[in-house]
Amino acid sequence: MPASTTPQVLPQAEPAAPTLVETDARPAGQSRGADTRALTQVLFAELKGLEPGCAAHARVRGALIEANLPLVRYAAARFRSRNEPMEDVVQVGTIGLINAIDRFDPDRGVQFPTFAMPTVVGEIKRYFRDNVRTVHVPRRLHELWVQVTGATEDLTTAHGRSPTTAEIAERLRISEEEVLACIEAGRSYHATSLEAAQEGDGLPGLLDRLGYEDPALAGVEHRDLVRHLLVQLPEREQRILMLRYYNNLTQSQISQELGVSQMHVSRLLARSFARLRSANRIEA
Repeated sequence: MPASTTPQVLPQAEPAAPTLVETDARPAGQSRGADTRALTQVLFAELKGLEPGCAAHARVRGALIEANLPLVRYAAARFRSRNEPMEDVVQVGTIGLINAIDRFDPDRGVQFPTFAMPTVVGEIKRYFRDNVRTVHVPRRLHELWVQVTGATEDLTTAHGRSPTTAEIAERLRISEEEVLACIEAGRSYHATSLEAAQEGDGLPGLLDRLGYEDPALAGVEHRDLVRHLLVQLPEREQRILMLRYYNNLTQSQISQELGVSQMHVSRLLARSFARLRSANRIEA
């Protein structure tokens, strides 16, 4: 049978489904955040029906941790001014994230990021409070320093410059003295070795610049006592002692200075020593 020459009319193809880029006009960050929240809800719904400890439960729990790591990095970024390795802070924050996942109840109607953020931040703060500081700072001052740091960042963004102490104090409704105390406390995270060389200035370590004990310090009290006893001697004997022990003259030179014999100078010195010892004995 000959083939029909009537042209066949093919059905028109349906328009392709619009892609995510075409349908979602939101910024990329918001889109990723919404996708993460949706994925988190699905994973928690799946996790709820699994027995803790089984392989499937561990797999879904691991997926929840992986999906919400950006939340930890966001919280850790708030502590970037602490001069701690960011990898360590993220690891500590991840512990808080795991604790939040284990305690979260999706039936309570609370978004997981809202529930998890205080736990993550609290774990990081606990880490800084208990493991980082080598210099103890009162807890109230430490907590106030966190507020001062946040206010400083906000005011810097708002004014385009570093805020003054008065501006920070007005923002937090505290005194300028408290602000200065908080700033000083914020620098007390690490104790510097006295033997460590000073960076940048090329100077020796603090230990090399500390004061030393004067070897003559022990004789200060003795000299003061002798000065008190000398005034009790006759004037000529005072002069002989001054010439002998302050001017370092010999007995012969003293005898020439005073016009007396060297033997007489020797007797006067011996008598002066006897009087000084009897007045107050100086123990060696």
